[in-house]
Parts: sequence; structure tokens; C-alpha cells
Amino acid sequence: MVPAPSPGRDGDPPAGVGPRSDGRPGPQHLLGLLFDTGSAGPVGGDVPGVHGARGRIQGRPAYGFCIDPGVRGGAMSRAGCAHIVGVIDAACREGAPVVGLWHSGGARIDEGVDALDGVGSVFRAMVRASGVVPQISVVLGPAAGGAAYGPALTDVVVMADEGRMFVTGPDVIRQVTGERIGMRDLGGPAVHHEESGVAHVHARDGDAAVGTARRLVGLLREPDPRDLTLPPDRPALRRALPERAVRAYDVRPLLRMLLDDDGLELQADRAPNIVTQLGRMGGRTVGLVANNPIRLGGCLTARASEKAARFVRMCDAFGVPVVAVVDVPGYLPGSAEEHGGVLRHGAKLLHAFAGARTPSVTVVTRKAFGGAYLAMNARSMGAGAVFAWPGAEIAVMGAEAAVGILHRRTLAETPEAAVPTRRAELVARQRETTTLDRLVAGGYVDRVIDPAETPARIVEALDLAPGDRSDQRNIPL
Repeated sequence: MVPAPSPGRDGDPPAGVGPRSDGRPGPQHLLGLLFDTGSAGPVGGDVPGVHGARGRIQGRPAYGFCIDPGVRGGAMSRAGCAHIVGVIDAACREGAPVVGLWHSGGARIDEGVDALDGVGSVFRAMVRASGVVPQISVVLGPAAGGAAYGPALTDVVVMADEGRMFVTGPDVIRQVTGERIGMRDLGGPAVHHEESGVAHVHARDGDAAVGTARRLVGLLREPDPRDLTLPPDRPALRRALPERAVRAYDVRPLLRMLLDDDGLELQADRAPNIVTQLGRMGGRTVGLVANNPIRLGGCLTARASEKAARFVRMCDAFGVPVVAVVDVPGYLPGSAEEHGGVLRHGAKLLHAFAGARTPSVTVVTRKAFGGAYLAMNARSMGAGAVFAWPGAEIAVMGAEAAVGILHRRTLAETPEAAVPTRRAELVARQRETTTLDRLVAGGYVDRVIDPAETPARIVEALDLAPGDRSDQRNIPL
């Protein structure tokens, strides 16, 4: 049972109900932080080691469960698993998000297959809920075996700095393989945020992780129509790009200019050549997918494609409109990418955009070349509206590279002293074949817009699009 928390401002988390006697925050404290002040109440009966609750997060109904590591290390019993299933199913019936707070050693060994069967029932409940209601996991300490796979099945995973996730712990690894590795190096936040891709946000501590879960619930809910506005012009966007077109830049400040708020970036340290971020634009939540030229020139890679595809699928599952901010020279060439499955992972991004039913808008800020132009949600891939900033280029490849292929013989026959002038003439002529006027006339671009009016034009396009969401499950890609 969740006791009444201390008084606080309406809609804010309470001050908490105090830590456990051993100094660790107890389930009541954590669930108290998760829900709005005074809103939480128990769900189901009292099951040792697992606490379920229903309350409000930012004024909207939500469900949560917390595994108590103070009871047998948080090991999951059959009864505890049934309790978690009950919370998830109740959330689905009400159409409310569910947040799981994890710190568990996995299935109880002494219960044998009974406990394993219970863990399997939790997995199945999570798959039933996939794409139906948002599922957010907060990993607060070691989570092993089934308690690691559980978060991995959910939509967003937030790891506190103390969080750890692994199928098999260091002791068993040492016994079986002889490898010696600590828990943090095996399954700490950096591992899952940067390398494995299991985690989406790395929080400084447990309280911050729970606070992030609250933000996510707010971002993934339907907007209140009374909150919707048309964003004003933002003149700073006119200065968002470097003066020299070949110069790299960090796209994150540009994205902050587009949004009403700072937003919440997911998987910030994984494949940083692409940015995936939730935020509000004109009062509604949007999902931003943006190439980041400061990393690998903004090229798409296998890892970036997988990261973006998973994000687009999640947005589509919950009807969050997607905005693609495009400045991409192509896919990163090389054997490492080809052998790393760029075709397979790149196909995931193509599939995600082409199959999405949520409204989407694409803004080409500087360039979009080749297959990467398609993968970043071109008109043919289903973009509801495509805008371009003045001077943007869309082509099979850049004009300079195209001239090197198309006019190789001409340049070879040109006297060496005249090659620079002849090349410049051919590049200018090549650019004329892909001018923005031609792209607008061909229907590939809707409008060339002033960068300052970008947020307003995006919101107008989203207002005209039919609100929809996919009926597919949000499978972990």
C-alpha cells in the first residue's frame, strides 16, 4: 500500500516518505516520487516484494509497480509476477501508461520453474501492452536475467547511475568462462546507453531517474487541445547554420530553437551522428529525428539507422508526430558499415518511415543526397509535408561529386590550367538541374520557407494532417 505523501504543489512529486532503514529508498518513497502528490493508491493485494499503484502523473491517470530489493534481493516470485501482470493489464484496460521500477536479481531460484513461468507471464503481458500504452522502465540497481529482459521489452528504459542490467552476472561469467569483469563494466549505464542500445536515458541517481519517467509520461500522452498554439517566428533560426556550407555544426542548438522547451534526447551517446528527441512544438509533443553534421558529417550508419528506426516506431505507436530535420550527405561508405549490416539496419529505418501512420513533416536545412535522402523521410516515403530552407540541395549526390562522374572525360580532355574554371562551370550547370524551384514544381518539396517560420509551418502541416497511430506492436529493433 502506498501511504499518503507529504503535502506539495498540485501536479508535483511529493517530498517522499523516507528511505528504508538500510538507507536505500523504499518502494513507497519511489512510488511517491513517481505520482502526483496525494494521488497514489494500491492496485491489487499485498504481495511481498512487489508494490503496485495507480495514481496521476501531471494530472493524468497512470500505473506503476516497484520491485523491492529489500525482500530477497528483489527476486521475482510467481505471486509477485502475477501482481505485475495485474498492474499492466489494468493500465491497458484504462489506456494509461505504466512505469516499472526495477531492482531485482531475476527469478527466485527456490521456486524453480514456477518462478520462471511467472516471469514469462510478465513478458507476455508486456508484449500485449506493446503499442497499446506507453511502458517505461526505470532501472535503479542491479537487474539480472528476467529482470533485465523485462525493461528491454518496454518502450523507454531510464537507468540511474547505480543501475545495472545483464543476463548473467560477473560471478557466473567468471566461473563459466574465466572472464573477470565488474558489474558496471558488464552492464552499467554507459554500456547500455552507448554500446548495447538497451537504455535511452542515463540519470544521475534514482530520484532523477524517476523524475525522467514522469517527464516521459507527460511527453507520450495526448495533448490538451487548450494547450495548442501556433509558434511565433524564431529569427535565431536564420543564423543556425554556418556561413560556409561545408562546415560541420552541432544540430542540437537548432533543435532547441524549434521546440517550445529543451526537449528530452533519447540515446544521446549512441550513434551521435543522428539525434532522436522528444519535445513540444506549439504545445503538442513531437519526435525529432535529425542528422548531426558534427559527427561523421551527419552520414547515416547502421547503428544510427537502427536507433532512428526504433524511435520512429515508438512515435508511430503512440501517435506522436515525427519531424525529420535533414542535413545528410549519404550513408557512411566503407567495409565496416557494409559488414556491420548497414543494408539490414538501413532497411529498418526505411520500413519505419514508410509504414508510419502518425503525421510526419520533413525539413531539409542544407542537403539531402542519395539513399539517405529517402531514408530521412522523403515525400515518396510518406512525408505529409516537405519544406526546404533557401539554398538547400536535394540530389542523387552533391554537384561536385556528380560532375566528377558525369564529366570525367570532359575534364580529362581539358587543359590542366583550365580545369578549375571548367569544373566550376559544370558544377553550376549541375546545380541548375536540381534547383529548389524545380523540386517544388515536381512535388518533391512543398515550399521553400524562411528558417524563422519553420516551427509555425511544421505545426500548420501537423494541424492539417489526420491524427492517427499505428496498430503495430513496438517491437525492440
